[in-house]
Amino acid sequence: MQIRPTQIRPEQPGDEDAIHDLTVAAFAPMPYSQGTEAPIIRALRRDGDLTLSLVALHGPDIIGHIAFSPVTIDGRAEGWFGLGPVSVHPGFQRRGVGSLLVRQGLGALKAQGAKGCALIGDPDFYARFGFANDGRLDYGEVPAAYVQWLAFGAPCPRGRLGFSPAFDTQP
Repeated sequence: MQIRPTQIRPEQPGDEDAIHDLTVAAFAPMPYSQGTEAPIIRALRRDGDLTLSLVALHGPDIIGHIAFSPVTIDGRAEGWFGLGPVSVHPGFQRRGVGSLLVRQGLGALKAQGAKGCALIGDPDFYARFGFANDGRLDYGEVPAAYVQWLAFGAPCPRGRLGFSPAFDTQP
């Protein structure tokens, strides 16, 4: 059953703690999480790298969040952005909230003139949005299937993907 948020909107001043708490709750049960997701968002915000931050509301409550930040390819800023973390409150997961955040976020990036978006994530989930994982981008020891990209026009460049220093945050 899909739950449609009452609103998707950009993050506003005062949302920071709710986003932090939501992100902690969303990733706590995930076996792959090391608890860095919420501190990464705070670090992206602090460093000025949180390019696009959207929240999903259900009534007055923030039930979802998605972050986008600049990435480099072979050390060059090419107008590409990274997607993540994306968080949905455990009580609203698997109901379309995350997909709606991804779609609206990608649309906003494209409208702002971004060349594309890259991420490390589940290929089964992100393929539905058009992400490819053909080895054009690599990210160290991460298997190529999880290193994904979506170009907004021009082809994806080849090279090593680099994320904001915030992603080096320790729990």
